[in-house]
Amino acid sequence: MSHYPAFTRREFLCSGLAVVSTTSTIPAFLTDSARLMATPEGARVSSRPGVPEDRILVVVQLSGGNDGLNTIVPYGHDAYYQARPLLAIAKDDVLKFDQRSGLGLHPEMRDFNRMIDDGLASVVHGVGYPNPNRSHFASMDVWHTGDTLGKGAGWIGQAMDEITAGAAVQDGTACICTGREAPLATQGHRYKPVAFESPNVFRWSGQDLHPQLAEEYDRINRAGVVGERSGDDANDQLAFIMRTSLDAQLASDRIRAAVAQGPTTGFPSGQFARQLQMVAAMIRANLSTRVYYVGLGGFDTHAGQRGRHANLLRQFSKGMRAFYDELKAIGAQKRVLAMAFSEFGRRVHQNASQGTDHGTAGPVFLAGPMIQPGFLGTHPSLSRFDQGDLIYNTDFRCIYAAILDQWLKIDSTKVLMRRFQPASILNRSVV
Repeated sequence: MSHYPAFTRREFLCSGLAVVSTTSTIPAFLTDSARLMATPEGARVSSRPGVPEDRILVVVQLSGGNDGLNTIVPYGHDAYYQARPLLAIAKDDVLKFDQRSGLGLHPEMRDFNRMIDDGLASVVHGVGYPNPNRSHFASMDVWHTGDTLGKGAGWIGQAMDEITAGAAVQDGTACICTGREAPLATQGHRYKPVAFESPNVFRWSGQDLHPQLAEEYDRINRAGVVGERSGDDANDQLAFIMRTSLDAQLASDRIRAAVAQGPTTGFPSGQFARQLQMVAAMIRANLSTRVYYVGLGGFDTHAGQRGRHANLLRQFSKGMRAFYDELKAIGAQKRVLAMAFSEFGRRVHQNASQGTDHGTAGPVFLAGPMIQPGFLGTHPSLSRFDQGDLIYNTDFRCIYAAILDQWLKIDSTKVLMRRFQPASILNRSVV
């Protein structure tokens, strides 16, 4: 018999909506739980036939507008040094990759350069889109939706719509975002992902509202049933909410247990590396997640760019190398394709504050043993500009099309609403 004071139906119902903290989201929360209760265990289909369940995509968002010209350095071109007398990377410091084209990497990209040498990484030059927008928010919406007007649902979210279209219940953990909010890119017409900054806050919090809820949760969990049916409508609703809480608790338990296991290899310090460490831990735990979304911000380098940009590239390069070292150690390297992008590049000429302003085309980074390694595509011209900006050579949606059609095995036309020629970024063995 309980010694706790009675709790009200209102408290119980509210507890079901307090499954996670405000930094997390449970998609299609009540609707999916209702369907889950009515669905036999064996009928909970996780994906469509033909969609490979073992392939994972990790998306890295480099927010603020990464300066592509100081990342992939055109050290063999005098125009670069003329445009950036104080910001240009000295020729002797560049990690020279392609002697013929005069291109190399920023010296802080040393670990990423090693990944290229090992056949694990590539750079796609000059990625952008027609009539580029130089607003952070507008351009990010373009990249997130795959639409040059920035309209509609997210491209990853729509891919999740397709993956879960035949499922009786939408699995929110099919896409996990390691941030306070789920980016637009991950939000579909129906599908909504899980998002959290720390797995410790991704938990059922009903017991915080009333101690008896923990007792009720344990009772239902032990029984393995929704609850005792009394025939009373109110009790049925309470059981419904408790089962909803139970479903969310099971997901959060798995995620927190996965992340609690330390890595088998070493990771550098910093928030970006911690995100990748969490992702590697969840992959190691064999979660059903198809897409992970992480981010590294601070690339809006209008002033004092040299030191800030070098630090960001060091974090990115070291983090990616540590991530794939961990994946190799746990036997998951071949399953994981990573793509890193920024909403735009920077202008060709430096400004008066020893920085660069908003530009257009920039590089996209890829990682994984399934990619074509090295420098891909054509670097933008340094003699022909669009209002002082680089002119793109590869539409970013061609990269999306390759990832969707050839890696995730999802019809890209259903996501991008038209046909784009997939960029040649993957090995023939996986397409």
